[in-house]
Amino acid sequence: MIQGRLADRAYTGIVEMINTDGLAVGDRLPSESRLAEMFGMSRTIVREALVRLASDDITEARRGAGSFVKNRPSDKLGAYMPLSELPSTLGSYEVRFVLEAEAARLAAARRSDEDMASIEEALSDLREALLSSAPAHLQDMELHRRIVQATANPAFLVAFEALQPDVDRIMRAGVDISRSRPPEAIGEMMREHELIVEAIRAQDSDGAALAMRWHLSRGRKRLMP
Repeated sequence: MIQGRLADRAYTGIVEMINTDGLAVGDRLPSESRLAEMFGMSRTIVREALVRLASDDITEARRGAGSFVKNRPSDKLGAYMPLSELPSTLGSYEVRFVLEAEAARLAAARRSDEDMASIEEALSDLREALLSSAPAHLQDMELHRRIVQATANPAFLVAFEALQPDVDRIMRAGVDISRSRPPEAIGEMMREHELIVEAIRAQDSDGAALAMRWHLSRGRKRLMP
């Protein structure tokens, strides 16, 4: 647990360095040993932080060359979470890739007509919210929740609800950042949700899982500039 907290601090410190030092995409980070010295931590802790940063698509490791900036988190993220919460918030995507992709797969196989009608209703509500200037994170959350409910396995819903604080921050930030970009950004977000629902409607389990993973991977990228 202590090592995990230290890795969070190293993760946060590296992101802060990227932001305050104005490092651009492609710039090289200091070596592991130098970062360990700067943060007063072991190289093992710094290495764990770098692995997590790479998983979150912020840095990338190049064999024999070190770690480089791959993406810089959007400045708008600061409005939704302190920098210290960025590791756990982005880290929730790793859980969601497993949980929600499998939930979509099972929903496609098991959904009842009532489940499908509920999912369709949530999709319509999300479309209306996204295409207006109203907040859309609650509608986004509700659509994902109804897909999870359609698994007919209450354990999935318990796991999904446990992630709600992090998912809520991500959804709020994702909509806001997308609305600051060209109009097609919101259109892409809507289409991703439609593809998931279309696969569930067609009872295409593999297609639903793939569409959910694609949506989540695109969602994570939307949190970058």
